[in-house]
Amino acid sequence: MFELETENGFQNLLKELTEVAGPSGYEGPVREVMRKHISPWADHVTTDKLGSLIAQRGSSGPKVMIAGHLDEVGFLVTKITKEGFIKFQPLGGWWSQVLPAQRVRIVTRKEEFIGIIGSKPPHLMKIDERKKGVTLEDLFIDVGAESQEEVQQMGISPGDPIVPDSDFITMSNANRWMGKAMDNRLGCAVVVEVFKRLAQRKGLANQLFGVGTVMEEVGLRGARTSTATIQPDVAFAIDVGISGDTPGIGELPADVRLGKGPALTLYDAGHIAHGALADLAKDVAEREEIPIQFEFIRGGATDASAIHMYNQGVPTISLCIPARYIHSHATIVDQRDVMHLVDWLVAMIERLDQQMIDSLHRG
Repeated sequence: MFELETENGFQNLLKELTEVAGPSGYEGPVREVMRKHISPWADHVTTDKLGSLIAQRGSSGPKVMIAGHLDEVGFLVTKITKEGFIKFQPLGGWWSQVLPAQRVRIVTRKEEFIGIIGSKPPHLMKIDERKKGVTLEDLFIDVGAESQEEVQQMGISPGDPIVPDSDFITMSNANRWMGKAMDNRLGCAVVVEVFKRLAQRKGLANQLFGVGTVMEEVGLRGARTSTATIQPDVAFAIDVGISGDTPGIGELPADVRLGKGPALTLYDAGHIAHGALADLAKDVAEREEIPIQFEFIRGGATDASAIHMYNQGVPTISLCIPARYIHSHATIVDQRDVMHLVDWLVAMIERLDQQMIDSLHRG
């Protein structure tokens, strides 16, 4: 079992990954952070032609792919009004009600600018407007400018990416972390940590590929290209899951909670867990005394949806870290779930020799 709270360790890596700006299609800065941290533990680090990072360790044996996506949900500048306000469109899924009065960072070619998402004041709304709530079309960004020309002189233009302005913090309960982009910089950090752990083991009977995929939030695009590049024999998609432990959620098909272990996603909108690989995951967790949970998601999907459909098919499962308030400025996760997920992945990957993978393919 590894220790997360080490100097220059996992927590610092996660802070660095989450605080950098990198919405879908603009993942370059995130990719370079991941490259810096995974390179010491990899034999080769490359990118595919869409920009997904691919780290490889080992050159013989079956190919095992573990993937977390680099991108976060964000926005794009679409136009600047005559009065100097900025209109925008979403990159990925946003619920408009979480956006008013939130700080954002607009990333231009030369520098970043802080703005705030504005909307019509509720004091000036009619009763039916208040009941309806705001839509994305109602919102705008205020950077404090007084005219369109002033915004243009700042260097802001259509197509510039926008991300939440939110720092990574450890909460008063030291097991809990909060910040933007946990979906899915947390998965990328797990990939790095698994590489680090396995680099210290000898005799691994497979080739390990650690991937930071691009554009997951807008259609799993990097998962398709990176899978075609690697041609894996088995794959794990690492992401965050939906925690059901806050007020008002009610009964769920599976009751996933923070601090109770990582979750094996058995069903989502694009993927059903590969039966034999899911059984292996459950058996390994039991033998290693790793607490796990099970997740069923009717809406939404992970990179597993694209990976498992490659060529003749790739045995794939999605492993998730329970998270509260995803696709917002502040997601909360529990570091104990992260610790157990890394232990779980390491134990599974160590067992994936050719004989084991052949049995998965027959299953």
